[in-house]
Order: sequence, then structure tokens, then C-alpha cells
Amino acid sequence: MRDAQPRTIFLKDYQVPDFLIETTDLHFTLGEEQTQVHSTLSIRRNPKANNAAAPLILQGQELTLKSVLMDGVVLVLESYQVSADELTIANVPEQFVLECINDIKPQDNTSLEGLYKSKTMFCTQCEAEGFRKITYYLDRPDVMSVFTTTIVADRGRYPVLLSNGNNVESGINVDGNHWVKWHDPFRKPAYLFALVAGDLEYIEDQFITMSGRDVTLRIFVESKDIDKCDHAMTSLIHAMKWDEEVYGREYDLNIFNIVAVDDFNMGAMENKSLNIFNTSCVLAKPNTTTDAGFQRVEAVVAHEYFHNWSGNRVTCRDWFQLSLKEGFTVYRDAEFSSDMGSRTVKRVDDVSLLRTVQFAEDNGPMSHPVRPESFIEISNFYTVTIYEKGAEVVRMIANLLGPNVFRKGTDLYFDRHDGEAVTCEHFVSAMEDASGKNLQQFRRWYSQSGTPRLNVTGEYSEINETYTLSVEQSCPATPGQADKAPFHIPLSTALLGKNGVLPLYLDGELIAGTEVVLNVTNVSQQFVFEKVSELPIPSLLRGFSAPVKLVFNYSRDDLVFLMSRDTDGFVRWDAAQQLGVLVLNDMVSAIQSGSEIAVDERLIDAYREILADDRLDKSMVALMLSLPSEAYLAEITDEVDVHAIHQARTAARLTIAQQLQPELHRVYADLKSSDEYQPTADQIAQRSLKNTALSYLMLLNDEATLLSCVDQYDNSDNMTDVLAAFNCILNSSFEQEKERILNHFYQRWQQESLVVNQWFMAQAACSLPGNLSRVKELMSHPAFDIRNPNKVRALIGAFCGQNAANFHQLDGEGYRFLADQIIGLNKLNPQVASRLLGPLTKWKKYIPASGDLMKKQLERIMAEPDLSTDVFEVVSKSLKST
Repeated sequence: MRDAQPRTIFLKDYQVPDFLIETTDLHFTLGEEQTQVHSTLSIRRNPKANNAAAPLILQGQELTLKSVLMDGVVLVLESYQVSADELTIANVPEQFVLECINDIKPQDNTSLEGLYKSKTMFCTQCEAEGFRKITYYLDRPDVMSVFTTTIVADRGRYPVLLSNGNNVESGINVDGNHWVKWHDPFRKPAYLFALVAGDLEYIEDQFITMSGRDVTLRIFVESKDIDKCDHAMTSLIHAMKWDEEVYGREYDLNIFNIVAVDDFNMGAMENKSLNIFNTSCVLAKPNTTTDAGFQRVEAVVAHEYFHNWSGNRVTCRDWFQLSLKEGFTVYRDAEFSSDMGSRTVKRVDDVSLLRTVQFAEDNGPMSHPVRPESFIEISNFYTVTIYEKGAEVVRMIANLLGPNVFRKGTDLYFDRHDGEAVTCEHFVSAMEDASGKNLQQFRRWYSQSGTPRLNVTGEYSEINETYTLSVEQSCPATPGQADKAPFHIPLSTALLGKNGVLPLYLDGELIAGTEVVLNVTNVSQQFVFEKVSELPIPSLLRGFSAPVKLVFNYSRDDLVFLMSRDTDGFVRWDAAQQLGVLVLNDMVSAIQSGSEIAVDERLIDAYREILADDRLDKSMVALMLSLPSEAYLAEITDEVDVHAIHQARTAARLTIAQQLQPELHRVYADLKSSDEYQPTADQIAQRSLKNTALSYLMLLNDEATLLSCVDQYDNSDNMTDVLAAFNCILNSSFEQEKERILNHFYQRWQQESLVVNQWFMAQAACSLPGNLSRVKELMSHPAFDIRNPNKVRALIGAFCGQNAANFHQLDGEGYRFLADQIIGLNKLNPQVASRLLGPLTKWKKYIPASGDLMKKQLERIMAEPDLSTDVFEVVSKSLKST
């Protein structure tokens, strides 16, 4: 393990590399006991470096160095130094060829960084700093090189040998081993290197680019999964076509490969021309994959493909600029998914994640700007702030500039920086140069952490026919940033009257259309609308135009009006959420004071009206019928009482089911379908609403609904409906049927790893009392493997992150359970251990009875010897200033 008191790395200390690597020639001899790596690097001093006499320092970890050669001459031991993390050569010429031969043991690499084995397959994960576990190198994103890779392996065990670029040569050695040489003509940093060797099959298709080039597309999987690749291939072709049409970006090689790997820390990796995917993000088949799974595959395939330009051809200079590629690409994949399905539903899904997870991160000990100022372990900064908030920053720029000018800006950015490693500043500058707009104040979105807050009030003058919106912005203190300068916040606004959206007159001019973006740039501003003939209800933050918390004193009747009348889908959903929050907060207060609880009839009536409106998008109806989640209620509460929130929400859902039973039965019956499964927007919408109705009806605990639910479980032809019914029964009081389906589900799907993960997750998330004991039992189940990140996320992650009532049980045993797992995983896979820590880091938000117990477990973890930097950073920041 690394030093438990590691140093902090600061953006302000960035220096250009002392050396550059022109070409990188890698030769791998893959073995069962060990693998030999022979690297040949053509190196020269960087003319832009400050120290012309700097020694050569290459990064390397967990390597056994065999020999070092410079310009063909073997170096004696006295001429270089090797530490646990570096190879240093003091005296080197201006330009030279360095060869290093080292051994590694991929089969023992449980961190899943660098070169490792997933079952019988060799594969790599080099982002962010995994390449240093393969060979000695300048492992930083601003050192870009042309790679040639030769792989030698047993032909019987590893018939497929893949790396970046084009297959330029292959053959068979006299010992019977075979080899393949790959050459990537595009310069890239080491983090984009990839290698795969295994016994794999593939499906193949072709894509003709807009300039007429023929690109071969292949998806490699284990033979048992070859029937689950069609959706990923279709998604890839759609993404390639979309990127040409929307961004003018054409694929640049003659082959594009995807490989599915079961053991993978992340979702997928955009290595140049050889994307390596977690199986959960590429395999899809109706009877094994839910609608959400199909949508995830489509989005992730697109995301990794889009990286070919926004990440590969133009990459980030240093890891502080991570959002340069990730935020931009998340925005691109979100727009793609919106075009492929329902734009409003996609927007609501994204906002839900932001409000529940990213806002909580902004308000916690790991709060950081979109472009961080410092870090200890870069792996800890693959966060929702970098990705999702980073995407929102790009979205704001796109909306401020408009689609045509934004496209002009992206063209300029790609053309200006093709083949370079750049910064967020370069991206914003390209947007300024293309548009002529000054985005100086807007840059604060990159440098300031925290979630801005807008307090808005409205005042109507009947005499003057004016409506004045007064807006005040603020941003709370975050670690290292006590005071915040005003942001540039685009506030999209409309005014609603009793007959619909009102025309907008601002500064004496009629606004084109019925919506305006108000540019909030000061701490306090007023916007006066003229010729307003009636008292309006403002529709604010339309489309969620900025990642902020907005406060406006809507009455409950106002919210009901917005739910039913607004033309903006996001605002309609948000009004439903706000009304739900008000109702649930009343119920939480009643529970805490020992008073009688009740659900405001206006919420019931609003839900009834929504259910009766057959014109509405069924996915939106399902979303609007979903009460604010316990996680969101916790995020917006200063002192969280988990059990009062759970009790209130459970009681509210039961009341809704009782009051709307006829309507829910009608919806469920109307939406039952025998049509062949398709992951289309219309079918997904129907299943979403149908299963929302079923989840409410199953709360009534009646035999007739149970029979319908069992019938859906037993006879559905798709995993979406099967798993929905499974979850309903699992969370019910029908013990006999519950036992049957638990056994039946596992027996039927035990050979499908991803489906077994769903089985683990459903049990881990079951909110019935005493569930922790069941989770502990499942830790010993033959299908559970603590070394597999997907299994860990499905069982441990789901329990601790999605099952608040049981994780926060009053004796603190849930906290101890999570701490035990983190301590164990710290030695096995530090990245996974660190990412599990999230629930404990929020200890200050909870009532003292819970918070103190959470803090105690953080202190226990901190006392462990040999903490990885991954875990050390998160725990130390969580305990800081206590």
C-alpha cells in the first residue's frame, strides 16, 4: 500500500513535462505465472520545460525490473535508481531510445488497474494512472505518443489479441504461440492504451462514414453472451451517425472494437479504437435486461464513442481538467439519448440524479469545483460533480449561445486543438471566439464549488400591469472556499395566466416566443415584465436551465396549477415534487411530535387528474406519481431523521394507493400488453406507468392484486416486468410467495451474472425490517464474489446507498457492516472501497444519535494501518474540522 500520509497535488503547481515520448513500442509476452513487458521509448527533452538538466523520472508501480537499456546499451545498476513508484536516470542526452524489460503478475492484480485478468481474459484499465502498473512511463495525460503494440500469447487459450489502432501484422512463433502487432497512428496519452487477450467471439457490422470510408465494427464477448450484443451494435451505429449529423465528427480509423469484461471498476473506457466495457453496459436482451438496462447500454455506448473526439483526439492536459472530456461528453450523450427517446423524461432523470447525488456531494466533505484545485488520489474525482455538473456547465454554454453558434464553437475547439492536451479554459475560449460573447464571469462555474441558491419573489402591480421578479443569488461555504463571487446563472422563465402562457414584454420589447432566459449575474437583481394583464404564476428554471436550488414561495394551489397547466415538462414534474415535499414534511413533523398524520387531499386530487389525462406522456405520468425519494428528502433536510422520513413516505404511498385504487386498477389493466417486447420510447413509457400502478396496488395487501402480480412475474417475456413484479412481492407481506420467487428467480437465472446482480440488488434494497441479516447471509452466497465490483455494488452498495431504513438501524450495525467491508476492500480494490464510503461521509447531516455512530466507524477506518490513498483521502476529509 502507499503511504498513509500522502501528499496533496495542486493545480497551481502544474509544470510541463521535462521529457516527451515520440513513439512507444510495447511487446507483451503473456503468461500464466507472469507477463513480460518490453517497452521501447523514443524520448526527447521538452524544449518548453524549465529545467534543461532535469533527470528522467518514469512512474512505475508493482513492477519487477529486469533490465534497462539506453540507445542499445545495458545500463549498470549504479546509473539509475528504482523506488516503489519511480525509475530515475540522472544523466540522459537530449534525445535517446530507452528500453525497459519488466515482469508483472496480472493474475494477482485485484485492483483492476493496469493489466489484470478477468476470469480467463487479460484486459487493461489505464485511466487515470493504471499504465504505471504495466511498465515504466511518463504516466500523465499531456505526454502523447504514437503506440505500436505486439502481443504474444498461447494460441489455444487466447485466440483473440487486441490493442489500439489497426492490426498491421500477425504470425505464429516456432513454439506455437501466436502474435499480433497493432499500430495506432494517432498520438495519445498512456491512459488511453488498451490490451485484451482471450477466448472471445464477436459480432460484426459495417458503417460508411460521411466521407465514404468503410469502418468495421466488432463487439467481442464470451461465447455465452453472443446473443446479447445486437442492441449495443445498433446503438453504436446510431451514435456514429448522430455525431456526424450534429457535430460533424467522423470516425478516423478503419476498425472500431468493443470488448465486454465482467470484472471492471467503471462502466466503460474509451481507449482509442478499443473500448473496454463493463458487461452491464454492453450486454442486453429482453428476457435478461430491463428497460433501464437497454437505455444504459445505448447511452454508455454512445458516451464512449463520442470520446473519440471529446477526449481522445482532444484530450485533457492534466487530471484537474477531467471534466473537459467527461462533462462535455456527458452533455453529448444526454442530447443523443434525448433525441433517441423522450427529451423531457431524460431531462427529469438527469435532474433527479443531480439533485439527489450531486447536490449532496456539493454539500459534503468531498465538495469540489468542476475543475478541482487539488487532490490526493485522482480516482476519487471521477464524481457526479465532474461528470453531471460538468455536463450542466456545457449545457448552459450551449443554451446561452444557441445551437448554431454552439456548433460553430465546437468546430473551432476541435479544429484548433486536434491532437493536443488542453484545459477547460481552451474550451471556453473557443466558445467566446466563435460567439463574440464574454464568458469571463461564467468561468466561475469551473472554479467555485457548491450549489448556488436563487431566492425569487414576485410582485404584481394591477395598476401598472407589471410583474416584478426579484432574484437574489448566494452560494454556501464549501471546504477551502468560504466566500463565493456571483455566478452567471441563466434563469429560463415564463409567466402563466389562467388561460395559458402569457406574452412577455421585457424592457419595453415583446420577447419572441413565450419564454425568456434571464441572465442573473448580480447578488441581487430585478426583472420587470410589462403589459401583464392578470396576476401570473411564474414558471421558473424551465428545462432546469441551471444547476441551482431555487426557492419561490408557491402556494400548494399554485403547484397544482403548474402540474396540470405548464407547457414545460420539467416544471410540471418539479411542481409535483415540490408539492410532495411539502406534504411529506408535514407528515414527518407530525410523526416527530406524535401527532396524527394525513396526506393533503390536494396531492391526491392532483394525482387523480394526472391519471385521468390520457394525453400525457405515460413516462411523465409515472414520474409525476413518484413521491420525492427518501434520498432527496434527506438531501434537502438540515438534520435528517431517516426513520421519520421513511415512515412518512411509506404512509403517504399507502394512502395514495387506497384513495386512487380504482384509477390505478384501470391504468394497470389498460396497459397490459401482449405485444412483442421492444425497447422503444412508447413501450418503455407504458411499462413504466403500468409498473408504477402495480407498485402502489401491491401496498393494499389484497389477494387479487397478488394474483395479478404473480401472473406478471410468471408469464412476462421481459425482465422489466418480471423484475417489477419480483420487487413488489419481495417487499410485501406474502411470505410464502416471496420464498417461492426468491428461489425460482435464482434457479432460473443463476447462469446469467448480470441477472444475478439484479437478484442481489433487489434483496439488498428491500426496506422491510431486519434486512441487514439477509444481506450478511448473501455475502456467503456462492454467486457473490467480493473481488467483482459489480457484485459489490449490487449487494453492499445497494444496501448502504439505497436502503436507508435498514442501513441506519438504530444500533449502528449497518454502519459497522459498511466499515468492515471498506476495511477489507481497502487491501483488495481501493477504488471500490473508496466509492462505497459515500453514505458514511454525510454523518454531520444526521440526528446526533445516528451521526455519532457513523463518525465512530469513520474513525475506526482511519485507525487502520496501510490505508490506500483512495480511502485515506475520503475518510480524512470527512472527519476534518469535527
